[in-house]
Amino acid sequence: QLQASGGGLVQAGGSLRLSCAASGFTFDDYVIGWFRQAPGQEREGVSCISRSDRDTYYADSVKGRFTISSDKAKNTVYLQMYSLKPEDTAVYYCAARRLGTDDFAYWGQGTLVTVSS
Repeated sequence: QLQASGGGLVQAGGSLRLSCAASGFTFDDYVIGWFRQAPGQEREGVSCISRSDRDTYYADSVKGRFTISSDKAKNTVYLQMYSLKPEDTAVYYCAARRLGTDDFAYWGQGTLVTVSS
């Protein structure tokens, strides 16, 4: 299971840190990704991190503002978000893709991030 948390209401320019805690499996065998979906829009990939933590991906829209990291001892992946913009408002989801597969098969519930202007 994946448990996402940390969403909330923040003013533009502010920061939030989202957490994705895993239970029942360890991150070593998975790629963990953050996705978001704004009202009326399709879900988009935001960032992901591999087990080695050396391989990370960021969508162009968040590059330079968001940082993904992991704490293996806590089996938790974090998404630190800085310089938030109103267009970052969305429900954020974390998901896991087992290495060697193509699909993010495991999804947590979403956490809502609202950025006010």
